[in-house]
Amino acid sequence: MKALIVDDEELARAVVREHLAAHSDVVVVAECANGFEAVKAAAQCKPDLVFLDIQMPKLDGFEVLELLEADGHRPAVVFVTAYDQHALRAFEAHAVDYLLKPFSRERFDAALAKARVLKDARPPAAQLGETARQGRPLERLVVKDGAKVTVVPLARLDWVQAQDDYVLLRTEGRNLLKQQTLASLESQLDPDRFIRIHRSFILNLDRLTRVEQDAKEHREAVLRDGTRLPVSRAGYQRLRELWEGA
Repeated sequence: MKALIVDDEELARAVVREHLAAHSDVVVVAECANGFEAVKAAAQCKPDLVFLDIQMPKLDGFEVLELLEADGHRPAVVFVTAYDQHALRAFEAHAVDYLLKPFSRERFDAALAKARVLKDARPPAAQLGETARQGRPLERLVVKDGAKVTVVPLARLDWVQAQDDYVLLRTEGRNLLKQQTLASLESQLDPDRFIRIHRSFILNLDRLTRVEQDAKEHREAVLRDGTRLPVSRAGYQRLRELWEGA
């Protein structure tokens, strides 16, 4: 079994490496100090098992997991962290186990034993990242394009357009494609900040200046930069309800 160790603390990586040394059937294929390194190493090494810290610079553990799924490679994951508040979210993401630092060798061995049993019985990758975020509005999006990873804070997201099984993200004058449906992304966004104005568009309300209507009652949202997006009747009703409730 090929294992990848991801933690921004060298000592923490050394502890995991030491515990794994007692198991001849496990080979450590790479060690990473941040999320970007982890995504690159996973693409190259295709590990069966990842020991993954959660709170790290650049990308957190859940964002790393999402990017691994986007590549179609979903190894078994054991989260290793000093913070217990992420435990529920970790198991919602179908993690094999959740090791709270400091942990004993016995506790580590128990997690590894679970990984051996469960590594071939995980749910489809497409549903994992979404269940990990249920009920929690996103604060940023991660987009992978080949070896390049872009982090998009939601404050910089202007609008989103559906494109089949992808969404086009408009941010700071750029278009980025992310493999996700519009409905799925909508469920993860803060409804007080992002509104579905059309079956194909979600709008950041901070970018809206006005809604215009022509003689045929076709409506368009006019944004600060002059961009015009279509507004459906249902979308206009959502906007009206928001304005009236403000």
